[in-house]
Parts: sequence; C-alpha cells; structure tokens
Amino acid sequence: MTRVAAGIIERNGRYLVCQRKKGGRYEFKWEFPGGKLEPGETVEQCLRRELHEELAIDIAHIEPYETRTTFYENGGDFEVVFCRVNGFSGEPKNIVFQEIRWASAEEMTQLDFLEGNKPIVERLRGQG
Repeated sequence: MTRVAAGIIERNGRYLVCQRKKGGRYEFKWEFPGGKLEPGETVEQCLRRELHEELAIDIAHIEPYETRTTFYENGGDFEVVFCRVNGFSGEPKNIVFQEIRWASAEEMTQLDFLEGNKPIVERLRGQG
C-alpha cells in the first residue's frame, strides 16, 4: 500500500486545489496537494517537504483531518492522510502541476477530482 499525505489549505473560504499534468498518471485529475511518504518519514515531514517542492510554501502547523484508503485499477491501494494546514508562509506557486487554483467547496464539486479526494470535497462542502 502506498501512503500519502495531502494538505487541505484554506484561505478566505477557498481551498487550494491542483490539477495533475497531461501525460502523467491520472492526467488532468484534481487533487489536494501532497505526495508519497518516504521511508522513515512522518506525515508532517512529508507534507512539509511536498508542499515546499510543489508549491514553494512553508507550512506552520498541520492537523489530521481524515484518513482514506482508495484502490485505483492502475495504481493499487493508496492510504491518504488528509490534513488541514493551519498557516503557511509564501505565496503558492505552480511548480509541478497543470494548474492550481483557489476554489470554494461548491466550485470543487464541478472539478474532476481523483476518486479518493471526492469524499473530502463533499465533507468540506457540508461544512460550508
């Protein structure tokens, strides 16, 4: 099973979401930013590293939100620990994605999210 950390970053009632690049696995699918845990790495260490590499931001603190396991036909089982990011420094820059955007919970329902991210979108929408 592949373990992943993903960040739920909110600013002014909108969430930072990212679209995977053309030609990659799950191309054009939307997701919350993050990535695979490396051996010996904690969820927080992974999220700090990934968000710095992908978006050039440094996070202040994370709070676990929900853990979900999803099976993908062409990728196997993924256990994703979704975490709320409570504060960050820097302005997010698109370093590795097709597109990044700030979207409301309602707007996110119109985007083609990875299957494992969809329940999180619905949960956030229900809190709005």
